[in-house]
Amino acid sequence: MTIEDAKTEIRRTVSIYLRKDEYGTYRIPVEKQRPVFMIGAPGIGKTAVMEQIAMEMDLALVAYSMTHHTRQSAIGLPYIVHKTYGDTEADVSLYTMSEIVSSVYESMERSGKKEGILFLDEVNCVSETLAPSMLQFLQYKTFGNHRIPSGWVIVTAGNPPEYNRSVREFDVVTLDRLKVLEITPDYSVWKRYAREKQIHKAVQTYLEVREADFYSIEASSEGKTYVTARGWEDLAEAITLYEEMGYPVDLRLVGQYIRNRRIAAEFATYYELYNKYRGDYKIREILDGKSLPEIEERAKNAGFDERLTVTELLMEAVLQDVSASAEEEARVRELVPKLRDMKAKARNREETIYLMKEAGEDALRAISVKEAGSGISASEKRRRLYAAAFAEEAQRRIRLSEGSDNDAFDLVRQLAGEHVDSMKSHVSDTERHLQNLFAFIERCFGDSNEMLVAVTDLAGSTGLAAFLSEHAPEEYFRYQKRYMLYERNRELKDMVDKIGN
Repeated sequence: MTIEDAKTEIRRTVSIYLRKDEYGTYRIPVEKQRPVFMIGAPGIGKTAVMEQIAMEMDLALVAYSMTHHTRQSAIGLPYIVHKTYGDTEADVSLYTMSEIVSSVYESMERSGKKEGILFLDEVNCVSETLAPSMLQFLQYKTFGNHRIPSGWVIVTAGNPPEYNRSVREFDVVTLDRLKVLEITPDYSVWKRYAREKQIHKAVQTYLEVREADFYSIEASSEGKTYVTARGWEDLAEAITLYEEMGYPVDLRLVGQYIRNRRIAAEFATYYELYNKYRGDYKIREILDGKSLPEIEERAKNAGFDERLTVTELLMEAVLQDVSASAEEEARVRELVPKLRDMKAKARNREETIYLMKEAGEDALRAISVKEAGSGISASEKRRRLYAAAFAEEAQRRIRLSEGSDNDAFDLVRQLAGEHVDSMKSHVSDTERHLQNLFAFIERCFGDSNEMLVAVTDLAGSTGLAAFLSEHAPEEYFRYQKRYMLYERNRELKDMVDKIGN
């Protein structure tokens, strides 16, 4: 199954394990709750999926890699206690609490969430001394004398032995206590993920025409070569930051992430061409509506690869604008109502400073609570940090002012007005860039694959749907409707063809 199928299965498993009867008792007893065991090639996103599930289901998440655990850290250290059993006295061995179990309790305390997921990665790579205890843990959810709290579902993951020499293959007795999900790499699933996460367009475009290079693990005379989904994503992030810092993106960098000489060399060559087109076509000038006639003429006469690359360069730039504007609009819209609620309480200078201080602390506290539980998305974290920074700036302005008590909240309102004006300006620029994008594609490429790429990229970014519904130009909705109808007709035709066969 794909990693997307596995995500669905894990969500369903967690849901049934946490389902209770009318008395508040879990319908499936703990000892019958088979831990999920995801097994698949490295770098296909097993850990990322667990983070997504925990956030989407609003559950706490504690994650551990089992490779570094010894018997002592996983089970606890033994200690002696003196006990009396009737007429018999004896010294008895007990164990301190497992590091893993204690982390679960700490997460519950910090996040306030009583239910969660304990994710144990590389579970089939445990040390020889710990291996005998894993069967007990997988069935009874205990390490030493200590049990995982009720309401915590166990999900594990590991690689097949051909990818990892440290793997200890589970016997049938152990496997019969697990819910096994065998996962295989799938480019179509990763493609949707890459579009949603806005992974660097050079990586997306390269893999669009060279899908076979997406995932590869081979043995050669020089040892194992490997290319994974994780490698592509990490490389994409590095490229983004290298570009920001003005560092060269070359084979030296690519080869650190893509451990296959041919694929690394071909991507490095492709990126060089991609970057050349970025300069040749003056992408920002096109979005500003200032494209030169000779550039448009070149685009009209370009070959397929060049046309696709130019379109992706435009989408890379416009999606950055849309994402930034959408995030700015969301955080301002969240801030303004909160300020309205504060106004009635801000009766004087000191109370206004106190309210701003409290708001900033609440924003930072929310980050800590989320990080202790299911985790926090990058966009939400930036939104909370924005609220904290706004509160800090408001306090600074009030303290530096020499106005009366009545002027204190006016300074907060003035600061908010500056943020609203900035947001409106950025949104207006983004609307103009979207209009110029569609106008350029229509002039140079018409109603073609390039327009389909543009609409698909925008429509595929579900996190931007609300912003686009309000700010995208009419052309976007017109083409989106046309392509949705086209895709539906193609699906129906495929269904008819299958029936005919």
